[in-house]
Amino acid sequence: MKRFAAIDLFAGAGGMSLGAVRAGMRVALAVERDPNAARTYAANHRGTAVFSNDIRRLTPRRIRAVGSKGRTKIVFGGPPCQGFSYSNVRTRSAENADNWLFLEFIRVVRLWKPDWVVFENVKGIADTAGGVFVDHVVEQLEELGYAMAHGLLNAKDFGVPQDRARFFLIGCRTGIRPRLPRPSRRKSPTVAQAISDLPVLDNGASVSWIPYGDALPSYYARRLRNGKGKCPNHLVTRNCELVIRRYSHIPPGGNWENIPARLMRNYADRMRCHTGIYHRLRANRRSVVIGNFRKNMLIHPTQDRGLSVREAARIQSFPDDYEFHGSIGFQQQQVGNAVPPLLAEAVFKAIIAAAN
Repeated sequence: MKRFAAIDLFAGAGGMSLGAVRAGMRVALAVERDPNAARTYAANHRGTAVFSNDIRRLTPRRIRAVGSKGRTKIVFGGPPCQGFSYSNVRTRSAENADNWLFLEFIRVVRLWKPDWVVFENVKGIADTAGGVFVDHVVEQLEELGYAMAHGLLNAKDFGVPQDRARFFLIGCRTGIRPRLPRPSRRKSPTVAQAISDLPVLDNGASVSWIPYGDALPSYYARRLRNGKGKCPNHLVTRNCELVIRRYSHIPPGGNWENIPARLMRNYADRMRCHTGIYHRLRANRRSVVIGNFRKNMLIHPTQDRGLSVREAARIQSFPDDYEFHGSIGFQQQQVGNAVPPLLAEAVFKAIIAAAN
C-alpha cells in the first residue's frame, strides 16, 4: 500500500485536509492566509505545518523542503473562488486579479513535482470567461506531464446532506489514467437526519460547548458526534425583532416571497432579492448549498432563527469535534467556504485505489 504525503494550498478551515487524512494521507504542509481559518486549521490538524501567509510569499526553498521520503506526493487545493461564483456577477471575469491565483497552485506543483494533483473549485469556474481558467490549468499541467480527468462532483452523491456541486480536476504523472470517483449507492441524509439531535437554540445563542439535545441521533449524526456529550460552535447570529417576525411567515422550502410586503419596506426593491434570501430548509430533504451566511440567510427548518455554525458544519459533514475559531461571522465564513470532508475523502480514496 503506497503512502501519501500532501501539501494543501488555499486550505481554509481544512475540509480537504480532513478528507485526505481520513483516506489515509499525511498532510505535511497547509497554506492559508486568512488568520482565523489558519487558526482553525492548526487547532484541528496538529501534525501539519501551517504557513499562515499569502501563498505568493511561500519560497521555493520552503516548498522543496517539504518532507516526503518514501511517500507518493500529492498537491491539492482550491484557489479563492469568489470570482468564479455565479453569485458574483461583478468580478466573474478574467480581469479579476484574484481569479489568477491558480497560477500559484501551478508554481507549487512545478517546484515540488508531486505525483498527483487535485484542483478544486466552484462549478462556475468551468464557464467563467469562456472556460479560460480551466483551459489554463489543463494546458500547464499537461506541459508538466500530467494526465487528467475533470468534471463536476455533487456532495449529495457522496453521503453529504447537501446539494452542492463542485469542479474537480485530478491529475497524475506516473502513467496512471485518473478517474473521478463514482457516486455512492447510499442515499444522502436529510436535513433532519443531520441536525435534529442538536439542542434547541434561542436567537443569538452564544455559548460554544453545550450538551446535545434529547432527540435520538440518526446514523449520520452518530457518526459525527464526538463522544464528549457536548458540541462546540452551536452559535447563532442575533437578529432583530423585525427579522424574527419575517421568519415566522416562511414555510419549509419558502423564502422572502412569503414575507408580507409591510415587513420588507427597508428593501429598496424587494423583487430583486435572490431565491436564497430567507430560505427555510426542508427537514425531510437535503439542504441547498451552505454558502455565504449573509447572502443566503438560510433558516432552520422548524425554529425561527438562522442556522447555527454547528448545524451548517453538520450539513457540510464536519464532525462535532472539529472546532472553528474566530468571531461567529468568521466561523460562518469558514464553514461556508469549505469543501465537504466526505466529498474530499471520496476523491482521495479513489486516488489511493488507483495508485495501488
